[in-house]
Amino acid sequence: MSRIGKKPIAIPKGVTVTIAPDAVEIQGPKGTLRQVLPPGIVFAQENGSLVARLQREDPGLGKFHGLARSLVANAVAGVAEGFKRELDIVGIGYRAELKGKQVHFALGYSHPVVFEIPNGIDIAIEKQTHITVTGPDRQLVGQVAANIRRLRKPDPYKQKGVRYTGEVLKKKVGKTGA
Repeated sequence: MSRIGKKPIAIPKGVTVTIAPDAVEIQGPKGTLRQVLPPGIVFAQENGSLVARLQREDPGLGKFHGLARSLVANAVAGVAEGFKRELDIVGIGYRAELKGKQVHFALGYSHPVVFEIPNGIDIAIEKQTHITVTGPDRQLVGQVAANIRRLRKPDPYKQKGVRYTGEVLKKKVGKTGA
């Protein structure tokens, strides 16, 4: 059995959980998420918390035990508080602008880059160079932030591009004239 899989998941106030044979549906103030479960893993409610259990004793199910518990715990935390990733745009003339359900980026290319915001994600832009991606689904928030970063990865020589807030880059030294 997995050590992570054994831990119970506390259910905060305002969050309701519906358990189906193949999935767990979680509703909260930030939205609704449905997490599909791997075969062989079931959830039960005990004393105001969720507990993941194995349907049968199989050594191969241990990895799925911890995975299922982590995915459901992320869903519970997401509908209760939500998740957030912050990005910074560094470079002269580099900026972002929010227009409806699209973000228009000026990233040093000959054309503006248009990024469609997926459903369930909110993007806030401060000072044209600071982007905040928020939403209840941890995987989707991380993927959207990674897709935005991929538009112009940080340059190792001049340090320009889109990076996560607080990301430390290793600066490469250019050619020396000597």
